[in-house]
Amino acid sequence: MAKAAAQQKTATFIYEGTDRKGARVKGEVNGKGPALVRAELRRQGIQARKVVKKRQSAFGGKKKIKSMDIAIFTRQMATMMKAGVPLVQSFEIVADGLENPSMKAVILKIKADVEGGNNFAGALRQHPTLFDDLYCSLVESGEASGALETMLDRVALYKEKSEALKSKVKKAVKYPIAVVAVAVIVTAILLLKVVPVFQELFEGFGAELPAFTRFVISISEGLQNNFLIILLVVAGLIYGFIEGKKRSRAFADAVDRLTLRLPIVGQIAHKATVARFSRTLSTTFAAGVPLIDALDACAGATGNVVYRKAVLQVKDDVSTGQQLQFAMRSTGVFPPMALQMTAIGEESGSLDAMLAKVATYYEDEVDNLVDGLTSMLEPLIMAVLGVLIGGLIIAMYLPIFQLGNVV
Repeated sequence: MAKAAAQQKTATFIYEGTDRKGARVKGEVNGKGPALVRAELRRQGIQARKVVKKRQSAFGGKKKIKSMDIAIFTRQMATMMKAGVPLVQSFEIVADGLENPSMKAVILKIKADVEGGNNFAGALRQHPTLFDDLYCSLVESGEASGALETMLDRVALYKEKSEALKSKVKKAVKYPIAVVAVAVIVTAILLLKVVPVFQELFEGFGAELPAFTRFVISISEGLQNNFLIILLVVAGLIYGFIEGKKRSRAFADAVDRLTLRLPIVGQIAHKATVARFSRTLSTTFAAGVPLIDALDACAGATGNVVYRKAVLQVKDDVSTGQQLQFAMRSTGVFPPMALQMTAIGEESGSLDAMLAKVATYYEDEVDNLVDGLTSMLEPLIMAVLGVLIGGLIIAMYLPIFQLGNVV
């Protein structure tokens, strides 16, 4: 019976009861069953009258765990460990403060694994979709060296910087896409709903319409007749692009190469990739990971096939005895500033510190480029919207103006 209770999954229970003074109390507590929860409450001096399992929201479902959730978890664990809180107790404190039930369940599972005799890194490896090899290796290195709190602090900084950089790149892409999507939707509504009303009005004039008005009406008729087909084609293209990137390595590589060649967006992609490479190599090298292994981890962290192949080439060259700066220079993809700072770091024996400065510099560059792109696109997008919507309005009112002149 006790064995069966121990194997039950931890859940959240809502309780109501009275404390030692007879005052009514209620709240939530985690436990493996109502009986165990009542026993735990009694130990705390609470006589529970009602203990029920908390139900999941009918609309909420299972909340997805995001990369930012992992970054926040790492920072909280680093803070707890630095404050001298034991590892298992740190898991409990962090889990109690989370609002995402999925992340909370993962942390409690890690806690249970650690209590069962597994080490922290081993418990993390049970969740490979959330904690990659780099993350687990760094935590393992911290446990082996007896400096887990310092290593968690470095990993937390790495995750925070990575998420901030990812957010900047997404901002550069999402903003123009969102505005263009709104422009397309507004134009489609005008063509589908407004133009047909004017078309019926013009048919009663009995006069020849201006060429521009006829052109807009023909577009409106074409959109009305083929709206469903056009919608399916657009949805199919978007779905095909997303699935193509997921399923076809060749297609994903081609998109990566094209992204680097695009004006402005290509610059952002270049600088963001260099920042990711520098930040990852700095963190892994400072953690005591051998340079060859660190470069292997960096190759997967770059997020672009051009730089991934370049880093793997650097790894091969370094493994034959070549200096890192010369190996990076021979690839032809790393900017001069990164090469010079790497050279200084190698000569001075402070490679990790120099690479961290390179990462910070290019992260700031990405931030500036994104702000500049946003500032440049705002008037451009407003002009395009003005031309589209203004053109439609002019096309609809031209016949009315002509009729006024005739009268």
